Amino acid sequence: SRGEPRRVVLVGRSSARGLRSVSQALGSLQDGRAPQGLELLAVVLVADAPGRLPLGLLRRVLVLRSAARVQRVPWIPAWRTGGSPKVLPRQFDRLAELVGSEMYAEGAVS
Repeated sequence: SRGEPRRVVLVGRSSARGLRSVSQALGSLQDGRAPQGLELLAVVLVADAPGRLPLGLLRRVLVLRSAARVQRVPWIPAWRTGGSPKVLPRQFDRLAELVGSEMYAEGAVS
């Protein structure tokens, strides 16, 4: 009613600290400690380093997936220095579908 968003995407890093923060925020949403009427579209986990997640972190991601839709975004080296990748990874197509946006549908970077 005050122009605040109702549909939200919870974003965090795939590090231990980031996953813990996402878990706490997700708990707040599910326990009713967040504003009423929020619709969680997805949890987006941005890779904190190149390569595969260690098993312990992967297990945490699986727990999050049991509570919410989770979309992982891979390591993008250009982001580390403030640049833009020439082509966005295919995971962004799925994100665009989740949020109802065609901005990245063809892999273009704006």
